[in-house]
Amino acid sequence: MFTDFKPLENALREIRATRRFGRVQAVESAAIRISGLSRHGHVGDRIRISRRSGGTIGGEIVALSRTSVLTMLYGPTEGIAIDDEVELLPPHGIRPSPAWIGRVVDAFGNPMDGPPLFHGDRPVPLRREPPIATMRRTLGGRLQTSLAVFNTVLPLARGQRIGVFAGSGVGKSSLLAEMARGLEADVVVIALIGERGRELREFTEQVLGPDGMKRAVVVTATSDQSPLVKRRAAWTAMAVAEYFRDTGKHVLLLMDSITRFAEAHREVALTAGEAPSLRAYPPSTANLIAGLAERAGPGPSGSGDITAIFTVLVAGSDMEEPVADITRGVLDGHVVLSRNIAERGRFPAIDTTRSVSRSLPAVASRDENALLARVRSLVATYEKAEPMVQTGLYVTGADPEIDEAVTLWPKLDAFFARNIPEPPEDSFAALAEILTPSDPVLDA
Repeated sequence: MFTDFKPLENALREIRATRRFGRVQAVESAAIRISGLSRHGHVGDRIRISRRSGGTIGGEIVALSRTSVLTMLYGPTEGIAIDDEVELLPPHGIRPSPAWIGRVVDAFGNPMDGPPLFHGDRPVPLRREPPIATMRRTLGGRLQTSLAVFNTVLPLARGQRIGVFAGSGVGKSSLLAEMARGLEADVVVIALIGERGRELREFTEQVLGPDGMKRAVVVTATSDQSPLVKRRAAWTAMAVAEYFRDTGKHVLLLMDSITRFAEAHREVALTAGEAPSLRAYPPSTANLIAGLAERAGPGPSGSGDITAIFTVLVAGSDMEEPVADITRGVLDGHVVLSRNIAERGRFPAIDTTRSVSRSLPAVASRDENALLARVRSLVATYEKAEPMVQTGLYVTGADPEIDEAVTLWPKLDAFFARNIPEPPEDSFAALAEILTPSDPVLDA
């Protein structure tokens, strides 16, 4: 058979011999109760309601009882009436293919940027177990980025998973776009969850740009969509990343944000009857985030790896709020963006003293680790002395360590903003040059 007929063959294979139907039993505040499907439906199955007033609307089963199923919808409940017909739909995965690279898709794998999208031959599950822990490789080598701070102080190793913790308006999207353009990877999968609709095109065309889109797949669910869709978008992006990983590629997964993913799950779980816990997040939130994060990382032998960056929205820099605390505990490092640093114009606005890469010290040599320890010591010394220096309370010569930190701080601050495509070795050489004391005889 000619490969041109593959899409038709896949469509014919999905035709069902039987179809299951139920009826709307009750319309509740955030859910629809349906009779007739409790013996056939499963949690997570999709349904489609045919409204007598006209049109159809999809949804998903979130809870079951012996007499009915509880569903949430992908859209508003307007127009739904008692006894409207409900069809139980077959399991729906996605069929990624290399043709998805350079495209924008929704949570269901449908194109959002115009032209038709060619789907692959093999469906991949949205919710999949992570690779067996004993079969996974360890973290790979240090990755090259276009940002000197990530080449040195906060290195990224192949297969590492880190969190970017930031409030609104501190350069989070710009940092992700810079990673998408400049980090060493074969394919980039970007999940935009709960973003404002107007920002999607701005991000893809202006922030990410043509160079970033050349190797990227963008999966998006906008802020106005159902929490079911937002949650599904995260799983779809992870499934796409796993598809490319299984073909042997190194995948960079950028997910913005894990907070909106958790908030969407909170709405679904509370509607399904789960009891609220910390700040109304249900107990299942911790396992949900851990399950998603564990799917990224080094792959088993014979496959590629997924290097993942998850953003976390922290209001008022509260690193102890539930989602931030859970996420920090399951990842291999965290990067904190500071509003104070952003407001004085330095990009990326990374607070190096509060940020940690757990790939260290393994991915750096002994000399490089010694250099990084000195940098951290100098930055910490300067930050402690900064209030006294700015108010004029510190007298030069009172403390040699503070004098050195004050002298080197402008150069270190400029280095943290260094944005040049270069190997990590060159970034370390530039950092070492900053810390090497000049010879006063030669200067004279």
